[in-house]
Amino acid sequence: MSLLPVTDAQARLLALGTPLAVEQAALIDAVGRWAAEPVVAVRDQPAHDLSAMDGYAIRYAERPGPWTVVGESAAGGGLDRPLAPYEAARIFTGAPVPAGADSVLIQEEAARDGVRLTMTGEGPLRAGGNVRPRATDFAIGAPLVAAGQRISARHVALAGIGGHGTIPVRARPRIALISTGDELVPLGAPTPGSRLPASNAAMLAALLAGRPATVFDHGIVRDDLDAIADAFRQAAETADVIVTTGGVSVGDHDLVRPALDKAGATLDFWRVAMRPGKPLLAGRLGDAIVLGLPGNPVSSYVTACLFLLPLIARLGGAADPLPATRTVMLGAPLPLNGIRQDYLRARITDGRAYAPDGQDSAALVALASADGLIVRPPHAPAAAAGDSAELLTLD
Repeated sequence: MSLLPVTDAQARLLALGTPLAVEQAALIDAVGRWAAEPVVAVRDQPAHDLSAMDGYAIRYAERPGPWTVVGESAAGGGLDRPLAPYEAARIFTGAPVPAGADSVLIQEEAARDGVRLTMTGEGPLRAGGNVRPRATDFAIGAPLVAAGQRISARHVALAGIGGHGTIPVRARPRIALISTGDELVPLGAPTPGSRLPASNAAMLAALLAGRPATVFDHGIVRDDLDAIADAFRQAAETADVIVTTGGVSVGDHDLVRPALDKAGATLDFWRVAMRPGKPLLAGRLGDAIVLGLPGNPVSSYVTACLFLLPLIARLGGAADPLPATRTVMLGAPLPLNGIRQDYLRARITDGRAYAPDGQDSAALVALASADGLIVRPPHAPAAAAGDSAELLTLD
């Protein structure tokens, strides 16, 4: 089976899934998720002409007064009657401008003696001065959040002031994590001989902690064909996505592919033209999507960023689920690239990207200290310091 280009593999994985069911989520619970439908305003903002300053509501044409102060308008409650000619109302920032007034005389330019009000400065420079007109931010029916837009705290504020307490979003995908390998032991357990801590599941759970997903760790499964197949069947009963780490290469103990076949899964693709992460696989088992990540921790992390996170975004209804890159300037030369797309761990220093030594797929120090991944397309020519490159930013 030939190596699949990264973009082709991403497209095929995303095609395996469709956005999940729509549900209404409270605004705070919608943060980080994607709007399933357009959200439009159900109220004007502001709903009335409001004062932008503390002062007095007046008619601009009546300057310089004098006026008779007949009442007060505060935020949340306005004057209970219109102003007659040469009447004014004390008004505070955010309060509704009474009917009959069209401007606000700021208090620094006003003199008041009992109910008598006069203007001491220039006053408002035009009709409507110091007033925020009704619906200047948005009107009823105005678009607030587009379908497929990821919801931030700013969108929460906008939807909330637009009259909404909930937003339509997609259900959170259920992610089952399965670690395979006789060499693995639980985190914190002794590691005699060649045993290794099972860090990948914890790493992936941490990576998903800020995403709209529900994660279930199914623990470590030994290198046994029947045991792995049973773990797949069990996970498929409740999971939308089954994620395995390890066992996807070509060794005698790499049993994920045959276990998938034994469990009744359909393999969509295996092996991608990328470094690190070549032995990635994807398929389907019943209603669940299966994503097999490499066991080396750097490979597992990089492939999760490029495939698992976009898949979650796809299931969550994102308009553009693929990760974005930005252009950076290289701080050091890079050699000619080979046939696979490279993702080099990089640090940003003085505005330039450097790819340090230690790019082995089992070396975590460079990953932990990296600011991003320099993307090197297949057969990219040698690059000099000062050349531009694309950088995938890491969390």
